[in-house]
Amino acid sequence: MTAAEAARYAPERLAEGLSALAADPLFAAILAEAGPPRFRRRRNGFATLLHIILEQQVSIDAAAAMFRRLLELCRPLSPERFLALDEGSLRRCGFSRQKREYARRLAATVAAGDFDFDRLAAAEDEAALATLRKIKGIGRWSAEIYLLFALGRTDIWPAADLGLQIAVTARLRCANRLDERALRQRGEAWRPWRSVAACLFWQSYLHARDRDAPELPAELYL
Repeated sequence: MTAAEAARYAPERLAEGLSALAADPLFAAILAEAGPPRFRRRRNGFATLLHIILEQQVSIDAAAAMFRRLLELCRPLSPERFLALDEGSLRRCGFSRQKREYARRLAATVAAGDFDFDRLAAAEDEAALATLRKIKGIGRWSAEIYLLFALGRTDIWPAADLGLQIAVTARLRCANRLDERALRQRGEAWRPWRSVAACLFWQSYLHARDRDAPELPAELYL
């Protein structure tokens, strides 16, 4: 993968990170078997964060289907237009009661000017994670996924992600699936390229299931 090709994908400096991690036989084997990861970089903004709320505890494909139904009712998608939708419309899109609450709170916060995505992009990793986690419904996993895919950060390790837990457990041939705490400890070995390591493990997970990276609605991509 050339640097120009890698620029379309998350995280930033993907080609550099792949080159660094390829010195490790673990990652060299993933690259040889599954090829470089191709997870498209997402836009920094309300729509992407809303989609990540939809992704909580469901498959990426299910979240994308809900988001596409939402776009049929609300295009262009903005906080103000989203807030104008009634409860029945959101239920038909697939929003659970809890996700309706989280999404409305996010939309209201952004619409009121109380959340600045440009300032978020300029913040250091820990400060950006803390800022996101102040929003009700945005926990550590959601914040880490946002930093990796929308802000392109290079050293994020979303250890609560089930797919990542399964992939690392399989590649390391552990007897039992690594939980969040154990996986977070394992990830320390791959600093400062933990985002790239995560993408390689996800690539391995998909390859083992004969799948490509999921295609999200085009409105979410750069």
